Amino acid sequence: MSKKKNDTSFLVQGSILAIASLVSRVIGLVYRIPLTAIIGDHGNDYYSCAYEIYSLLLLISSYSLPMAVSKMVSARISNGEKQNAYRVFKGAMIFALFTGTAACMIVFFGAEELTRLFKTPLGVYALQVLAPTLIIVAVLGVFRGFFQGMGTMIPSAVSQIIEQIVNAVVSVGAAYVLFAYGRRIATVLGSKEHYDAAYGAAGGTLGTSAGALCGLAFIIFVFSMFLPKFRKAMRRENKIGKKQPESYRVIFGILIGTIVPVLMSTTIYNMVSIVDQWLFKNIATIQGYSAADVSEWWGIFSGKYRVLTNVPISISTALAASCVPALAAAFAQKDEKQVRSKIGMSMRFIMVVAMPCTAGIMVLADPIIQLLFPGSSPLAGHLLQAGGISVIFYSISTLSNAVLQGIDRMRIPVRNASVALVLHAGVIAVGMFGLKLNIYGICVGTIAFSLIMCILNGMSVRKYSGFKPDVTKTFIKPAIASVIMGGVVYAAYFVCHKVSHSNAVSTVIAVLVGMIVYAAALLLIKGLTEEELHSFPKGELLIRIAKKFRLL
Repeated sequence: MSKKKNDTSFLVQGSILAIASLVSRVIGLVYRIPLTAIIGDHGNDYYSCAYEIYSLLLLISSYSLPMAVSKMVSARISNGEKQNAYRVFKGAMIFALFTGTAACMIVFFGAEELTRLFKTPLGVYALQVLAPTLIIVAVLGVFRGFFQGMGTMIPSAVSQIIEQIVNAVVSVGAAYVLFAYGRRIATVLGSKEHYDAAYGAAGGTLGTSAGALCGLAFIIFVFSMFLPKFRKAMRRENKIGKKQPESYRVIFGILIGTIVPVLMSTTIYNMVSIVDQWLFKNIATIQGYSAADVSEWWGIFSGKYRVLTNVPISISTALAASCVPALAAAFAQKDEKQVRSKIGMSMRFIMVVAMPCTAGIMVLADPIIQLLFPGSSPLAGHLLQAGGISVIFYSISTLSNAVLQGIDRMRIPVRNASVALVLHAGVIAVGMFGLKLNIYGICVGTIAFSLIMCILNGMSVRKYSGFKPDVTKTFIKPAIASVIMGGVVYAAYFVCHKVSHSNAVSTVIAVLVGMIVYAAALLLIKGLTEEELHSFPKGELLIRIAKKFRLL
């Protein structure tokens, strides 16, 4: 029983992080409503441009640090090497401070050239405000990776929620103040440029820095409480005289050897948004569209479509974070059966969540957009309907990336992401030049990239781990339950709207009905067993409720 509990504990920890990520995304989604109301679609364009350049530098400098640290710490803890795990932490901290500072300097002093490169020169203010965050997030990532490697996601989860709450409050407040300041500047200069939106976007990015700083302060406090106990364990380990401490030269070598492949695959994987923006703005300009129209369309795509689809994808990202150290520990012990078991459980969990989210987003696309962004252009809802399916493909490819990294096949995701990136760029070019799809071409390209990654990663996981998914249980049953849910949700919204004439009331009721119907349908068709429900947070409570309604 204890072994079974240990086998599924990473799912519980992953669920905790997934819930925190979901809460953080929802907070992020909620604060984008007043933020968008303040800065508008032009402001969203400046905000998006700055954030995507910042994200690229974050990827290059430190994004892969939490995964690398958690993997290395987990492997050493599983072998009883606490002292070496702590040395990994210290070595990673030095690395983070160096790379974070270098990235900060590049962004701050190169902001003007970088934003001009993406044909969004007024994004410079927002980008410069983001620069110091690169140092803070790098250090924060090392702490999170250490705790994840120790097998607990709670410090990461709580710090994530704190970070997002502070981000929301500061972003909206600073955007409001700086928007008015930018308008005064435009009036004084007699300029028609959108200085109000540009300064408002800078206020929005100020929240990111403040949130990261508060998240770091919390996790440092937790670490200071944990460290004395961990040092005692290291002293006991020294007395037993287990293994000689690893030199920092060896640790740096392993750290860089782990980070570089992960960095390359993650950078390519997340560079899609940068490539999309560059391709769209340049092709649309060549096709004769005005700069104002191009800016507005990209603001809708990045500030509404992408923000909404990223909410369910964040769940797979969180589970992937817990999956890597769990797989690394099993792989270090050469337990192939446990490796395959963990992959299977992770994949089923992801599909149970991603499929209904996709169905809900596509069925309620326009109502959700109008609920969150009243008076928004119909384009946002149409983009969600057209591109919602990418949620499933991105969820699978994110998890499969983590699986390959967890079983020491670091270079495979790099190759797969490179192939997908090139093919996706070709799809966008054909869609915009040949089929005249405009912004929908980016939507099709997004689907193409995530689908290609799914196929290539799936083949690689099967080749190197021997894992073969239970297709019926993993994919078909959640899909059937999601289709049933989608039909009921559509009917529920239609009936409620006829009666109440309120989009907000109808959307909320339809979502609640959909959650209940999906859970019931999934249990009735045996998409989840009682044993699998045990691995969910509050699993015992869920089982009691299911049995009360005769669903189990």
